[in-house]
Amino acid sequence: MHYVVTGAAGFIGANLVKALNERGVSDIIAVDNLTRADKFLNLTDCEIADFIDKREFLELIESGHFDGSIEAILHQGACSDTMETDGRYMMDNNYRYSLALLDFCSEQDVPLLYASSASVYGGGSVFREDREFEAPLNVYGYSKFLFDQIVRRRLPEAQSQVAGFRYFNVYGPREQHKGRMASVAFHHFNQYRADGKVKLFDAYGGYDSGEQRRDFVYVGDVVRANMEFLESRRSGIYNLGTGRAQSFNELAAATVNACRALENQPAQSVAELVAQGIIEYIPFPEALKGKYQSFTEADLAQLRRAGYKQSFAPVEEGVAEYVKWLAR
Repeated sequence: MHYVVTGAAGFIGANLVKALNERGVSDIIAVDNLTRADKFLNLTDCEIADFIDKREFLELIESGHFDGSIEAILHQGACSDTMETDGRYMMDNNYRYSLALLDFCSEQDVPLLYASSASVYGGGSVFREDREFEAPLNVYGYSKFLFDQIVRRRLPEAQSQVAGFRYFNVYGPREQHKGRMASVAFHHFNQYRADGKVKLFDAYGGYDSGEQRRDFVYVGDVVRANMEFLESRRSGIYNLGTGRAQSFNELAAATVNACRALENQPAQSVAELVAQGIIEYIPFPEALKGKYQSFTEADLAQLRRAGYKQSFAPVEEGVAEYVKWLAR
């Protein structure tokens, strides 16, 4: 029996493949699109049984090729570019593809764990898994939102596990291929190494410079939650963040101080870093106005009610671990 990870060469997908390996699982079918070939580097230290292009995999699923041979599908594959304007591509890639996998898993009684997104909440201030708080600001968020609605309607009669995770701002190893869509922590590390400073947005949305706040969650914590749900077979749609918003200033300081620690230099406060020009503020981009979440914070009540008790690392801990990985 095969475990399937879609988006397997991507950020979270590759970390899930590695986590399965660490649990003794190597009979893994890695599904992805290698149009950007450099993503293969995420899998060079992983053990898999086969690699299949995402379109070929869908054809094989629909032809019955994998009937009775799949243990579970961890569906992470998607276009995650929030600036993508081709709505037809986004809906086909994120919504229709996910729907085909859901149909297959329902018919085959196969667990489906999939990636949703905190983008479904749009510019709201309440991040709870209720329809009244969901209003995405872009077509990426809408593609995730629409699939969640299908899952909600099917869950009461579902015979197999269906678990969706609304990822907040995930950062950590194996995201280097994402370019401008990589996490702020990744960009801060590279900015500091190249220029000795990091750049943050100036005041916007009622927040002072660098004080916009997000729920930054370390990828190791995201993977651990997926693995526990895979074992428990619990269904539902859950927020997956730390449950506490931290400012971009805090994230920047955590990144700089983790780099300084590698050089045996003492940590400095945000105020000290700003005074020295190590944290620099730049004008807020016109293209993001009206499409930007200035605040996110996962409500973890539903996740905790489902029995998930693990803690989540604050940026000071998660970023320190990540910087050590980046500096290898």
